[in-house]
Amino acid sequence: MKSTSSLSLIAGTVALAAVTGFAVLTAPGDGETAKAATAARLPVERSTLLCPAPGLSELSETTYTSFTPAGDGAGEAGTAELTPTATSELTDDEGEGDKKDDKSDKKDEKGKKKDDKEAGAGKPVVSLKEPGKPAVAEESGADTPALVGTATGRLAPGWSAQQTTMVEAGEGRGLLGVSCTVPDTDFWFPAVSTAKSRQDYVHLTNPDDTAAVADIELYGPEGSLKSEVGEGITVPARSSVPVLISTLTSEAVDDVTAHVTTRTGRLGAAVRAADDKTGSDWLAASTTPTGTLVMPGIPEDATSVHLVAFAPGDDDADLKVKLLGKTGAITPAGNDGLHVKSQMTASLDLKDLTKGEPGSLLLAPEKGGKGTPVVAALRVVRGSGDKQEVGYIPATAPVGARATVADNRSEGSVLSLTAPGADATVKVTASAGSGGGEKVIKKYTVKGSTTLGVVPPVPSGLKGGYALTVETESGGPVHAARTLTIMQGGIKMFTVQTLPDDGGTVEVPEAVQDLSVLRD
Repeated sequence: MKSTSSLSLIAGTVALAAVTGFAVLTAPGDGETAKAATAARLPVERSTLLCPAPGLSELSETTYTSFTPAGDGAGEAGTAELTPTATSELTDDEGEGDKKDDKSDKKDEKGKKKDDKEAGAGKPVVSLKEPGKPAVAEESGADTPALVGTATGRLAPGWSAQQTTMVEAGEGRGLLGVSCTVPDTDFWFPAVSTAKSRQDYVHLTNPDDTAAVADIELYGPEGSLKSEVGEGITVPARSSVPVLISTLTSEAVDDVTAHVTTRTGRLGAAVRAADDKTGSDWLAASTTPTGTLVMPGIPEDATSVHLVAFAPGDDDADLKVKLLGKTGAITPAGNDGLHVKSQMTASLDLKDLTKGEPGSLLLAPEKGGKGTPVVAALRVVRGSGDKQEVGYIPATAPVGARATVADNRSEGSVLSLTAPGADATVKVTASAGSGGGEKVIKKYTVKGSTTLGVVPPVPSGLKGGYALTVETESGGPVHAARTLTIMQGGIKMFTVQTLPDDGGTVEVPEAVQDLSVLRD
């Protein structure tokens, strides 16, 4: 007869998958096997997110928004809190707020502020209380630390958080937005730079109680950039370390791909890119290397679009370049293809290719099929002269079952929905507001090979901020991005966040057994 230990093994495997997203079920060795039926999807029971340190300037104002969609979780209410890292020191030359100041009163004020924040390490910055309604918190100054957090119970499935920072003036000026990331061991960042006009920092954040060790490799148009200091970077437990990319090599290169991997442990990684003329924004990691890539959400008034791609394997990649616009796919004039040599960074200046209509960029194999795996990102500029502002759009995975962008305001948001293949229908939910208001739901149909740019729905009676959740209802895959724009000093400051699947559910084996054999 089957033992209760066999049942415990199966139940434990299902629980492990729900918590971690991965589990392996091995049959008992007594000759009897647990029959696997159709796979089932269960809500995850635990989620982890990491937000990098804003660390720009004493003028910076950062908003954190935490949100879990309603409906998936079961069981206990759970918690979802983002807390400061124990140590989040910025290097001496990072940002305005870290420059030496000759005035002693400013030094004293800054030192007191830093002490206060370190004393508050472990105290939640933002705590989410219920699914379906975002929680918002605000921090200011250059010493704002990185955050780590875990969600459990009904708050775990689809938990998302966004960090949005406004710096009105100075070297790091801009609207900087980033979705807080899930810890991982491998990240690709096309479109970074070691040029003298750029100050690009990769922020490494460790959520765990043991140190992590990371390597950073850099690749330019001629291949690997010589670097020894990018190896064996230690990130202490529950800490964040910013690394100035240009210090990793003596070569000044405009277009670089950075590859972050861990030898031990896991990390969150994001790049804060700053340019002397166009300001700054966060660059999130590109999706996993694949043969076909989509970069959604190029603003209709983009004055410069610069593509950077990299082929990490042993084969070159020949790619078709298509702009998916309002009415269909077009080939940018004079830029119909891109040849990417193995382990070399390639780039393409697409200028103002959207020309008044929002669009998305599609990279596909020249000869069809799966093609050579690549990673890619766009550097997008709006405005001209001293009114320029930069943003970054990495290649992203589809929305899948569901995806969320947490920080939206009463105005300034544009949602871009792109269907690179077949027609598709999506449901968009504007959540209740953080301070009040009722959710609103609207459905959109996206024609194949097009981009639909819409002003998203806003909760009725909105007070505070709100979240946008996109769910695929039918048809082919949809890629999505949200652009947030705030006018400041005559500049259209903006940031673009992509919406990949939130991973709120995980596939687990549905164990089937004849429980009657356990009867006496």
